[in-house]
Amino acid sequence: MTEHHTRLAHAFVTMVNERDADAVDDLLVEDYIDHNVLIAPGREGNRAFWKEFFAAFPDVTAAAEDVIASGDRVVGRYSYEGTHLGPFMGIEPTGRRISMHTIDIWRVEEGRFAEHWDEINLYQLLQQLGVLPETGAETETGAGTETGTETEAGAGIRAEATAA
Repeated sequence: MTEHHTRLAHAFVTMVNERDADAVDDLLVEDYIDHNVLIAPGREGNRAFWKEFFAAFPDVTAAAEDVIASGDRVVGRYSYEGTHLGPFMGIEPTGRRISMHTIDIWRVEEGRFAEHWDEINLYQLLQQLGVLPETGAETETGAGTETGTETEAGAGIRAEATAA
């Protein structure tokens, strides 16, 4: 059974790489539950999301970094890359390249995904699209930084550690 669940998770990658929103017919039960607030309920809500996503990022590619299946669950860690060439979530096309990462957990029922939870690096995605400000470059150690300069707190901690 877990081998079938693993194949489903890889079929998800194929759907993304082929930009085939209609593949949800084979992947999802009709009353699919998605706990992602950006996606409307059911298989049709998921199809609509992917159509918008593929129009916004027409060259998107995905890769499965890890896939683990146990019982009626399958977990995948995915990476995506693409170019923002169409409207997405109210954001006009920027022409910028994006890199996105997700961790997806699905519950499988009747050989298809029935329920979904995910974590997305949405903050970084919005930074890449220019909607949110970029965070500053970190110092060599990466500790105690704020927009590329050492914060007073970081300097104080470093001074205390040096004195000890």
